[in-house]
Amino acid sequence: MPCGYGAAPAIRERILTMSTTLDFDLRPSERRTPAAEREAVLADPGWGQYFTDHMVTIRYSAESGWHDARLEPYAPLAMDPASQVFHYAQELFEGLKAYRQADGSIVTFRPYMNAARMNRSARRMAMPEIPEQLFVDALEVLVRADRDWVPDTQGHSLYLRPFMIATTRALGVNRPAQEYLFVVIASPSGNYYSGGIKPVSVWLSRDYTRAAPGGTGEAKFGGNYAASFAGQAEAVEQGCDQVVWLDAVEHRWVEEVGSMNLMFVYGSGPDARLLTPALTGTLLPGITRDSMLRLAPDLGISAEEGKISIEEWQAGCESGQITEVFGCGTAAIISPVGHVKGTDRAWSIGDGEPGEVSMRLREELIGIQYGSRPDPYGWVHGIA
Repeated sequence: MPCGYGAAPAIRERILTMSTTLDFDLRPSERRTPAAEREAVLADPGWGQYFTDHMVTIRYSAESGWHDARLEPYAPLAMDPASQVFHYAQELFEGLKAYRQADGSIVTFRPYMNAARMNRSARRMAMPEIPEQLFVDALEVLVRADRDWVPDTQGHSLYLRPFMIATTRALGVNRPAQEYLFVVIASPSGNYYSGGIKPVSVWLSRDYTRAAPGGTGEAKFGGNYAASFAGQAEAVEQGCDQVVWLDAVEHRWVEEVGSMNLMFVYGSGPDARLLTPALTGTLLPGITRDSMLRLAPDLGISAEEGKISIEEWQAGCESGQITEVFGCGTAAIISPVGHVKGTDRAWSIGDGEPGEVSMRLREELIGIQYGSRPDPYGWVHGIA
């Protein structure tokens, strides 16, 4: 996607934060994507293939704290080859979306929760925490500059990717980096299910583990995702769409599916209840997961966190007690699971089609995000 690298003279915009006051230098691109080209992209954006005209950068040093906040043209980063991120993987990221509502306004969904999660990840990775308001301000500055990139098609959105990397030039391993770069980029995204929602098949991974107690499982750390590729490749080799991660100790307790949290529906109708694996430090505390746990009781569906083994999962499906299973996350909202396969077992869930409870939860959450349903929780945060 062509994006201009030239910049107009800096414009100053003061951003007041809860704990930090920064001036964002606004340096808008002189070579923005032509309107016709942008509209062609928005008609069929896919996922993570195109990027908007700008990005936000903020620097950190142990001496100066957070400083040098700016909006600038989207461009490659100039990095020293000895930057610690390349050698010791000190980095983390977040993911959320901006939505255009029916009245033309643009909102994000629970951005302060993303900010809080980034700071939890930062603590685990020995990286500096960023003030939550500064995190949200950075999102707002970028979305306001690139508001024309926010699609107006139902189901489409502008995906926002804040991330932080260690930039200290050093190869020593005795202490964490002293300098960091925080960046926000944006990419228009289409419907996750372009051909309609279809249940996925999943593979029970026995050879690979996503995370162990005391590790980085609950941090949104890129290394967790890199470590998952081998298990995902194994799932594909076995004819499945996604991999199911089991606990690192006994390899029998269900944790996550792919990069999503898992949810199990017991019963149906007024007797339906929801169970999801509890957060033990090895699972990512998903924001969609938390939203589902909040929404379900208000829809008359009891919800709880607990434990479920692969044996209990199989037995529950075969007895009819477990009627639906789905993964949930920012990208797909929900991804129904229709079939499970392992080295010594295989079974189906319900009739293999998306279930009533999962679809009801999905529609309710999407309705809040796009403004077609009330938001009694205060989750929607207006930007422009």
